[in-house]
Amino acid sequence: RWWAEVSKLEGIASRALQFAALTAARSGEVRGAVWEEIDQETATWTISAARMKSSREHRVPLSAEVIELLSDLPRIEGSPYIFSSARGGMLSDMSMSAVMKRLQKTEGKAGRSGFVDPRTNRSAVPHGLRSTFRQWTAEQGYPRDMAELALAHVVGSEVERAYQRSDMLERRRKMMAAWAVFLRGESAVHPGARRLGVVE
Repeated sequence: RWWAEVSKLEGIASRALQFAALTAARSGEVRGAVWEEIDQETATWTISAARMKSSREHRVPLSAEVIELLSDLPRIEGSPYIFSSARGGMLSDMSMSAVMKRLQKTEGKAGRSGFVDPRTNRSAVPHGLRSTFRQWTAEQGYPRDMAELALAHVVGSEVERAYQRSDMLERRRKMMAAWAVFLRGESAVHPGARRLGVVE
């Protein structure tokens, strides 16, 4: 339902929020995304080490939903940013949070509790999309390392990383496609989930 509601909203910040949800990326990574980082032929977003919290290059497989979202976006002449402000600069760090607050306000006006953390009862924030994604991967039975790589977390010890250098891009591509289906409100269960007893 959250996806359906944010899809109704207009504005570049709303599209940035959808992009963040689909890619499980951090807000800063999304706001700083530039067109030259996107390879539409391979459907891959490559973020340079300089822009990453881990100081390591990060590749993000892009689902069909992301490619469609990007193709519908206007390009601001003279601006390198995918989600640029009206003047062509980077979106402010509050822009995506403002969309979440607007959604919550609309929910309240409709007499609904809205989108809140069931444990803390606090309203949802952009970073919560990453937490939701991580919980979903666990519930669907995806390998821990693959989920952590999708979040651009450093996985394993220094020794492990010296031997295991793959970022599992193609395996993650299938996972992100299933995540996009889930966001749309459709069923997308990882084949291994039933085998692991994660779902019936």
